[in-house]
Amino acid sequence: MGDIIRVLVVDDSAYVRKVVKQILSRSPFIEVVGTAKDGEEALEMVEALNPDVVTLDLIMPNLDGVEFLKKQMAKKPIPVIILSIASDTSELALKALDAGAIDFVQKPTALATERIYEIAEEIVEKVRVASKVPMKQIIPYVEKKEIPHPVILETKSKRVDIVVIGISTGGPQALKFLIPQLPKDFPVPIAIVIHMPVGYTEAFANKLNEISSITVKEAKEGDVVEEGTALIAPAGRHMTFYRRADNVVVTHLDLRPFDTLHKPSVDVMFRSASEVFKNRVLGIVMTGMGSDGKEGAAWIKAQGGIILTEAEESCIVYGMPRSVVEAGLSDESYSLEKMIEGILKNI
Repeated sequence: MGDIIRVLVVDDSAYVRKVVKQILSRSPFIEVVGTAKDGEEALEMVEALNPDVVTLDLIMPNLDGVEFLKKQMAKKPIPVIILSIASDTSELALKALDAGAIDFVQKPTALATERIYEIAEEIVEKVRVASKVPMKQIIPYVEKKEIPHPVILETKSKRVDIVVIGISTGGPQALKFLIPQLPKDFPVPIAIVIHMPVGYTEAFANKLNEISSITVKEAKEGDVVEEGTALIAPAGRHMTFYRRADNVVVTHLDLRPFDTLHKPSVDVMFRSASEVFKNRVLGIVMTGMGSDGKEGAAWIKAQGGIILTEAEESCIVYGMPRSVVEAGLSDESYSLEKMIEGILKNI
């Protein structure tokens, strides 16, 4: 692939096709090579034009986004970014990620031009990142339909009181592989920050709960942080912890700090975990773009906690783990296949 990223825009709305094309065409590194109004037309155009990335609407006539993905991935895997409205399509978006989509951008419900332009930067950045994703990383997720069995836990005195996980692009697929491997009697609580648009985290937590032995739920204000439960920070709010007078640790959800790139932020959660649980924190930074988690990892390390990172070989985007490794903050790196071993060894 040359320097120019060739993109096919797929949406049943002529207006959205036009605006997304305008947004992408403003970037000197992107050329929109075509637009399609449904999945059937998109399949033909991918074959004819061989684009580097596809932006894909989910609800379309004739052939919807999920069915397009299934057919396209079976024929020739290609990086796809979902562009959808969360309120209508959170379940569909999760199915699309299962079918091989890399990431998604939330389309504003009110399709006023200025609202679409608000997400312009995000669309351009995600298309740029998607163009570099090695599709061989995506294929195992698409083909691996069976759910891994929970591992057997050997009883031993535990070194940590919480496991905190920060993850972004590729996160839904990776967590669907990792979390079901945790045994029902997993002895410490788990808290997760995943970068997702508002409206998706609850559906994702419910989906994960269905296939896992431990309890998985979207965190609510004041939830008790307890063993055998994984709490996923709700999109749009930071998740921190505080210890009540009775020594029980509970969650606190807040819009502050306002100045973070992501909300929820991995850094904010990691820092809070280090302050409340001191040296008894196992922090894990997995696939995702950017460097959210690096500063938080430094807080955990400063208190004497442990940091694991996902190895480059299994990351869909090796951004967040790389930033931690390059800062000298990672104790060990594990591929996604081996991450459960790293967790059990370090708890």
